Amino acid sequence: MIPYDLIVIGGGPAGYVGAIRAAQLGKRVALVEKERAGGTCLNWGCIPTKSLLRNAEIYSLMKDHADDFGLHVTELQYDWTKIIGRSRKVADRLAGGIEFLLKKNKVDYYLGEATILKPGQVTVLKKDSTEELLAAPKILLATGVTPREMPDFPMNGTSVIGSRQAMALTTQPKEIIIIGAGAIGIEFAYFFNSFGTKVTVLEMMPHILPHEDTEVSMALEKALSRKGIRFLTSTKVVKAEAEENQVSVTVSGKKEETLLAPLALVAIGVKALLPKRRGVDLNLDEKGYLCVNSNYETNIPGIYGAGDLIGPPWLAHVASWEAIQAIEGMFGKRKPQRSRVFPGCTYCQPQVASVGLTERAAEEKGLKVKIGKFPFQASGKAQAMGETEGFVKLLFNEPHGEIVGAHIIGAEATEMIAELGLAITLEATYEEIASTIHAHPTLSEAVMEATEASHGQAIHC
Repeated sequence: MIPYDLIVIGGGPAGYVGAIRAAQLGKRVALVEKERAGGTCLNWGCIPTKSLLRNAEIYSLMKDHADDFGLHVTELQYDWTKIIGRSRKVADRLAGGIEFLLKKNKVDYYLGEATILKPGQVTVLKKDSTEELLAAPKILLATGVTPREMPDFPMNGTSVIGSRQAMALTTQPKEIIIIGAGAIGIEFAYFFNSFGTKVTVLEMMPHILPHEDTEVSMALEKALSRKGIRFLTSTKVVKAEAEENQVSVTVSGKKEETLLAPLALVAIGVKALLPKRRGVDLNLDEKGYLCVNSNYETNIPGIYGAGDLIGPPWLAHVASWEAIQAIEGMFGKRKPQRSRVFPGCTYCQPQVASVGLTERAAEEKGLKVKIGKFPFQASGKAQAMGETEGFVKLLFNEPHGEIVGAHIIGAEATEMIAELGLAITLEATYEEIASTIHAHPTLSEAVMEATEASHGQAIHC
């Protein structure tokens, strides 16, 4: 039995970050990962999808707008195998980087499947079929989530797939039905559409990206529809059948129709992925997520949880933040907090990013807010870039004028949102943001202009 101060099960954004922070605090740490360091995010999610989306962005720019920049491209072509291969190389490179960081911080890394035998004891079945028995007074569970399947329409890896299979298709589909218009569904819709795949997106809610501000969702749907993506919102799947090379999906919405395609991508959400355990009865909520208290501790003393496993928001940056909170709390460095202000990002083009309250959420809370908007059409930098689609929308609470919500649709929205997350955390007022000089010409000037617009003082719109 090998003794540790902490055993972390799961090597994704919560697990490896938590393990490294514990090691930085002088603790002896073991990290157990079933597949590869970095978890779903790095290997099969956030990072490789952004590689694919970058390919789509460049190809779309050259195909549709080269002439706008005085460039002439003849016989523009792409190599699907290299597109997919590049994303895998990016993921492999970064996964290796995580393994280096674990070694650098003296975290013992076990590649294998963990089973909790009892509080304080974990066995690891390694890839070579040998076992290691580990012991520690504290265990952090960070095993994440797995895609949720549709009843009676299981993923078969050929005609019905999840996001993992979607980013490693050896051949490009001519047509695809995407079920679910959250961030994953929308990003893949943009990617496949950019290379000419016929895309239909089904969403049971009235708008795509249903958790985003309604005005932003409507603007994105309009923008992507112009690119040729078909959206069926307020639409339910009433019947779905799959053969090896074709799916049939009957939907009910504005009208009932049956859709046929060689491929369907199911992106309807996720479910908790719990580690194996023997006689360890962990409490789960009604949706199957791990229950933890304000210290990230489960109902079993000494066993903690952080990241997607404990429920939404299912975001890598939130998972890492939660893991640090849990680790510093369990070793007495600070009182842990639960996530309150966090950015959400969708990396299609135009990009979508938000933090804080939507307009409808502010109304539901009974807040009296002033709203400022600034279109990128009026931004000098956006005009120079040729990226004038979208706007910045900010919500300021009355009577004190502190910012409570920020929503951006447009170029580099996901990079711009950090300033507004900091502003909400610090309860910055519209006067403070407006009086902060923003460099010219930049896209971030739109933040200053939207702030001033909330009080009728914007200069450029």
